[in-house]
Amino acid sequence: MNTKVFILLAVFVSSSVIAKDSADVKKDLFFSEGLYYAYQEQYFDAISKIDAELGQYYGLDEPELNSLHFYLNHAEFSIGDFELYYRMHNRAGRAIKSVLEGNVEDVIRNDAAYRLAKIYHQKQQPINALHTIQRIKGEVAEKIKYDLELLKAQIYISNAKFTDAIEVLESIESETAVAGYASYNLAIAYIGNNETAKGILQLDRAGQVNSSDKAVLAMRDKANLALGYKLMENKQPERAAKYFERIRLDGPFSNRALLGSGWAAVAAEKFKQAIVPWSILAKRNVTNQSVQEVLLGLPFAYGKLEAHGKAAVLYGKALDIYSKELANLDNSIKSIREGKFLEAVVREEFRKDKNWLINLRNLPDAPETHYLMQLLASNDFQESLKNYFDLDDLGKKIKSWDGHLDSYTEVIGHRRNYYTPLFPPMQEKFRLLDSRMKLRLAQRKKIADRLNKMLIAPRPDYLAKVNERIALNNIYGIEKKYKTGKNSSSDIDDRISRLKGVIQWNIETEYQDRFTEADKNLRALNEHIEELDRKYRSFVRTRQAATQSFIGYDDQIRQLKNRIRFASEKIELLLARQGHFLEQMSISELENRRKRIEALQIKARFSVAESYDRAVKKQQNLELEKQKQESLKNKPESKPASEKDKPEGNK
Repeated sequence: MNTKVFILLAVFVSSSVIAKDSADVKKDLFFSEGLYYAYQEQYFDAISKIDAELGQYYGLDEPELNSLHFYLNHAEFSIGDFELYYRMHNRAGRAIKSVLEGNVEDVIRNDAAYRLAKIYHQKQQPINALHTIQRIKGEVAEKIKYDLELLKAQIYISNAKFTDAIEVLESIESETAVAGYASYNLAIAYIGNNETAKGILQLDRAGQVNSSDKAVLAMRDKANLALGYKLMENKQPERAAKYFERIRLDGPFSNRALLGSGWAAVAAEKFKQAIVPWSILAKRNVTNQSVQEVLLGLPFAYGKLEAHGKAAVLYGKALDIYSKELANLDNSIKSIREGKFLEAVVREEFRKDKNWLINLRNLPDAPETHYLMQLLASNDFQESLKNYFDLDDLGKKIKSWDGHLDSYTEVIGHRRNYYTPLFPPMQEKFRLLDSRMKLRLAQRKKIADRLNKMLIAPRPDYLAKVNERIALNNIYGIEKKYKTGKNSSSDIDDRISRLKGVIQWNIETEYQDRFTEADKNLRALNEHIEELDRKYRSFVRTRQAATQSFIGYDDQIRQLKNRIRFASEKIELLLARQGHFLEQMSISELENRRKRIEALQIKARFSVAESYDRAVKKQQNLELEKQKQESLKNKPESKPASEKDKPEGNK
């Protein structure tokens, strides 16, 4: 499907949504082009297209004649809506006004307000989120009905309105669309409302939700994990173990569940049971914090089972792993400081579709990408990385626009070279045509004025025909000749008068018919004059269009290129700052990991020494016990006392 088909589809969709009550609404292709980009989630292009169209619309003398006039409300709303999609919520003035006060249907406005509240909630601005969610009124789209209720409850929890959150969540807990999410958040609301017993029971229910949805299963695991650690805090390790065992071994919370299961067994002094989950966890990716912690927990359990030698070996293995991990962290920090991290993640092939965040998993395992997935677990890091990508894309668009302006300059130059030699002869012909038109228009005006005056004061002589005028001129000549000549006679004068009378009679008697015919001819002439005027104006417009196609653009292009240059410099500065911010976030996270591993390393060193001491002491005790047994075995037996040695009293 080509671009034209997409644009026509956008026109159809937009017209059906915006003007379904107006069958004669004109199609605005420029606005539809903006929608075409928006439907492909290219929101920056959509914003720039529609923004430019609105700017032109408001600059018109008669904007109501423009085709955008029929779509104005929806265009204004779309700008704010697309800014929300493009995460321009810091510039929320126009967006909020368009979204919350836009003259559009409730369904569309409430959908945009829902997304705005969700953004505020994600940005940890609970008061703004609460104010926005409270503005939602009227009909809500079916697809966001329960998601909206869930978001509303989460915003209530963020604002410590736990009673309101409980009321909302209890009404949607049984809905399949929010299964697991509503149950978990309801438990959080109970606990926040100091109803701990209800909260624990609710976490128990949330941990048993049946579903095949991976997201719901993850939420179920999260509920069991939260309940397990809550019971550990309440010193109920045996109950906690049951909830840790509910968590899937291949889920996102499995590492923490295995770790918690082991500690629950240790708290119950069932050290053998702790070894099983910890042994599984110890074989997993060492970059995970739970895995790093269990490397000390596993030998601790063996130590409690008096297997000090095994514990010492495991502590030594943990030291080796910590040393390698510290080396990897140092290499990663060094690579990030050298700028290789941003070079690795900013790849065009990973951002060609909306799943670019998932595609980052396919990056080669290098020092700069070794901890990438752990870093991406942070929402702040993800948003910062998206901003970096947007700035990078914006810089590329700015450069392409600069190239487009160069192309326009070249096109204008070609036009100038084509039209410049054509203008002199065309101007000469135009001046000749203009002078002729002015003459003919003046003549026509003179005739019209005479006819108008003749309505009041008839002048038949004005309507004399050509042959009549010629005849009268000849008669006047003959009359003059005979009056001054010798051949003058009354007979000739009578004949001349009779001829004059005949002609004058015809002029006088046919005056009304001739006047009517003259008026008709004048009206017919008006049609030709209008056609001539239309061609004249068409020629003038064509000449102006040809002139304006290459004159007056130099200053505008120069100004635009200056704006592009300033914008490009600003983008480069912001891109460098954002890149530095990302690098600092990464380095800070890795340095925190390094400190944590160093602390574990110190514990491991003390523990390995202590384990060796206990192992040696145990071995020494075994050897001493063995020597004691052998000494008792080799000691001679004592003889019984003789009769004479017996006491006297016993004789």
